[in-house]
Amino acid sequence: MHQPPAAPHTLALGESRSINSDQTVRFGSVRYSTPPGLVGQEAWVRVDGDELVVVVVAQLPHRPEWLQGPAGLLEVARHRIALPGRPVIDPAHYPDHPQRADGSPRPPKAKPSTAAEEAFLALGPGAASWLMEAAAAGTTRMRVKMAAAVELAALVGAGEVDLCLGLAAAAGRFADDLLSIARHRATGARPSDLVFCDEKYSVQPGTSAWADFGRKTT
Repeated sequence: MHQPPAAPHTLALGESRSINSDQTVRFGSVRYSTPPGLVGQEAWVRVDGDELVVVVVAQLPHRPEWLQGPAGLLEVARHRIALPGRPVIDPAHYPDHPQRADGSPRPPKAKPSTAAEEAFLALGPGAASWLMEAAAAGTTRMRVKMAAAVELAALVGAGEVDLCLGLAAAAGRFADDLLSIARHRATGARPSDLVFCDEKYSVQPGTSAWADFGRKTT
């Protein structure tokens, strides 16, 4: 009889993948998470019903603490198959990442690095929301607008400015000054009126092609 190979035939395990630096393997244009300590290792992935199974060889050069026991094949992750562009991430695979008690990811928290940023964030949660949303939107001259918000708070109160900042963040109005929002609120209008639904953000095609419909050509 022939001597069995040192490594199993990959056809029995699925497709070979390398575990990326973000602890994920890629299959069908989707990233699936794996436990810590396996970055750079070879893994095999296969479809089992509507799940993706990730298997590694337990005998690794540097085995993580949780990967103990005899050498051999070990299933390390099992995920539901997802559509392309929708990564499947198990929070339990990232124990060192900030998480809530239920294991869900904890949202980022703004941390001031200057006295001006500290004064701005001291206005309240609306200021923190504005800062993160404005940064994500690529807003320009943010420091100038933050300083103006602190100055306005000395006139109308920190609570009112913080509320205006929260409304601006929710409406995506980072180009407008807070004074206009404060004046709008002073009229007793609804906060929802701050969001303008105009043609600029509409996905409805224009009707210019219908302009000559029914007209007689000469």
